[in-house]
Amino acid sequence: MQLTLTTQQVEALAPDRASIGKAKKLAEAVHWRILGRSERALWGQCRGSTVYDVQVDLSDLQSRCTCPSRKRPCKHVLGLLILAAQTPMAVAPASEPEAVADWLGRRAAAAAAKATKREAKAAGKKPVDPEAQAKRAERRAERVGDGLEQLDRWLRDLVRVGLATVEDSSPGIFEEQARRLVDAQASGLAGWIRRLGAIPLSGPDWPDRLLRQLGRVALLIRAFRRLDALPPELQLELRAILGWSVPKEQVLAEGERVADRWQVVAQELSEEDRLRTQRSWLIGQDTGERALVLQFAYGAQAIFDERLLLGSEFEAELAFYPGAARQRALIVRRDGVASSIARLAGARPIAALLDEVSRAVARQPWLERFGAVLRDVSAVQGADGRLRLVDAAGDHVAVTSADPYLLLAISGGEAIDVAGEWDGDAFYPFLTADGDRFYLLQPSLLAPPPS
Repeated sequence: MQLTLTTQQVEALAPDRASIGKAKKLAEAVHWRILGRSERALWGQCRGSTVYDVQVDLSDLQSRCTCPSRKRPCKHVLGLLILAAQTPMAVAPASEPEAVADWLGRRAAAAAAKATKREAKAAGKKPVDPEAQAKRAERRAERVGDGLEQLDRWLRDLVRVGLATVEDSSPGIFEEQARRLVDAQASGLAGWIRRLGAIPLSGPDWPDRLLRQLGRVALLIRAFRRLDALPPELQLELRAILGWSVPKEQVLAEGERVADRWQVVAQELSEEDRLRTQRSWLIGQDTGERALVLQFAYGAQAIFDERLLLGSEFEAELAFYPGAARQRALIVRRDGVASSIARLAGARPIAALLDEVSRAVARQPWLERFGAVLRDVSAVQGADGRLRLVDAAGDHVAVTSADPYLLLAISGGEAIDVAGEWDGDAFYPFLTADGDRFYLLQPSLLAPPPS
């Protein structure tokens, strides 16, 4: 199935909201000439103060424009993509101009050379001084351990005096603990503690949710105290949660490789302290494997290395990060052209999802989210107004959605497959497909944050 773009998908690529507004003004054929598309690319010439050549590689939506803008993708690229999404007949199939074919050829050659260089670097990485490395690791472990002991004392005091005391002091007390953890070189856990500050007074059940999270933090502290006794895979997971990074070279050298046609079935974009984070869930068509691809970019105009479009699928080889959970992966290489999802892969009943989640949490108890596709579920709105997904066996899960009526309207009362993310309490629906086209269920989550 050819890649069919939607306006919401294009907006998710924009570096900021201002670029979206400017691009929409260019999404009319009157602003363009020599428009065309092939199986590999889109291209056109945009009329402005001068004429700008615009090209988009449909394999990964990387682009080129001759304008001087530092924003990437620029308004001309976004305008061409929105035009192709809203008025596909305006961008008709055509033979690739020589300039487009040359650019695609150079990109393919550069990608192959980069992959070869990266593989060679991973295989022949310069050995480090093991003694010096051990000393650095020991010093950091001591600092992290001291920070966790201080955090444990704070947790005990907080529970002893009662959670009601945080009503007037949140999020300040969580921010203070997060800063102390950063000083202790436990930046990963610092982010977790900082996010806890949003729980107090967020709903009638907030004390239960906060206590549950604090219990998971307490479990992590106790696990770190006996780190050497844990299985090696769980040690890696624990270190990653605390803030130890795993070099990409290590993932390439040690991570399990899986090649498949991967579907992007859920995706969320967030920003904290100008650090943009994109979380994308991929599911393999043939293997049914689930993979989480995390990407980070700093600054409002920063872009991610991989253009992963919700609702698209592509051939790729992934390398999974070592660890007990086997969730996170990085893309080693992509092949061919991306296309739109026609039918969701890896669909399963609700009971099967919950069984799989239980097994995963037993291996790694700090997991929070799981990408999944639910099979043949119906959207049902209860007397309390809350939406639930119910499958043929009668199992059901609560739904958290920006617009609960959107899912009701798209399903029309019929059972459908729904892709999304499960957080242990509710299911976040992102996508459904009926064999002819896909439908985005939470388009607002794709909009870039304010710059």
